Amino acid sequence: MNKMKFRGWEKGKTKTEKGSFDAIKPVIISASRSTDIPSFYSEWFMHRLEQGYVKWLNPFNKRPQYVSFEKTRVIVFWTKDAKPILKYLNEIDKRKINYYFQFTLNLNDYENLEPNLPKIEERIDIFKKLSNKIGKEKVIWRFDPLILTDKITINNLLDKIYKVGEKVHKYTEKLVISFVDIGVYKKVKSNLKKYGIKYKEFNEDSIKKIAEGIQRINNTWKLKICTCAETVDLSEYNMHHNKCIDDELMIRIFNDDKDLMEFLGVNVRVGNLFSSDTIERRKNDLKDKGQRKNCGCIVSKDIGQYNTCKHLCVYCYANFSREIVNKSFKKHNPKCESIICD
Repeated sequence: MNKMKFRGWEKGKTKTEKGSFDAIKPVIISASRSTDIPSFYSEWFMHRLEQGYVKWLNPFNKRPQYVSFEKTRVIVFWTKDAKPILKYLNEIDKRKINYYFQFTLNLNDYENLEPNLPKIEERIDIFKKLSNKIGKEKVIWRFDPLILTDKITINNLLDKIYKVGEKVHKYTEKLVISFVDIGVYKKVKSNLKKYGIKYKEFNEDSIKKIAEGIQRINNTWKLKICTCAETVDLSEYNMHHNKCIDDELMIRIFNDDKDLMEFLGVNVRVGNLFSSDTIERRKNDLKDKGQRKNCGCIVSKDIGQYNTCKHLCVYCYANFSREIVNKSFKKHNPKCESIICD
């Protein structure tokens, strides 16, 4: 078996509409950190799933990479509005592919930070419908990123989290947060300035006040609270570092998938009337080294593309400008191999 170095992915030929090409065959697909595939590209995604592959374009050198779904066992969906993909979930189930959702619900309806999103009430309703359909363990609530401005104070943020959480905490098991780090992304800083958002960077004091507030709120919710790719240690507030592409979650909810468990280095011994199932795990370094240093995710292949998300969130690192996004969106066709037709 030919395996891709460091990744554990098989390589091989895959048949496409234009012939046979070398392809990677990842076990876990991320769909996607770079764009909201469930919201804008559900039809395209389902067509690609039917065809068995996608052509991904490297954002830096534009070189194509073919990604086969032949070995795919898990899809991690990232979204702020899952409504368009709901009608396709039964079809994915029929293909016996596991999946779960990272579902962002920020209450930014009045600050022009997320200008193209439906109202929060509509998205909360979709969150609940999704949870009822697939199970609350498979729908992770993200309030991401937390951002301070001249209009959004610490108390405002905590109030936003409380208002959303009061409506969704019974429909999930986990809340994931992150603190916006504007200095790392020059383009984000430029866009915030361009659209008149007077932001404030987080410091140790403001981070601790947020953590204390969330811990207090969560006394009644009893959610697991995690931070995404943060260096700060908030364990004293019962907050832990997250894995968005999460092997531990997969082992818990998909442990009947033998191929997935083999990839994760897991042996599941089925119990009987007198004993429970036991899970044994081999050492298997699956950390995704292509992500930020403090990211806890295991390896996956992201099939999204930069400059393709029409939510147009001002703080987004994956969109360079609204003009570029609008131009890219015009090139989209659900029948194309890539999100952007080349």
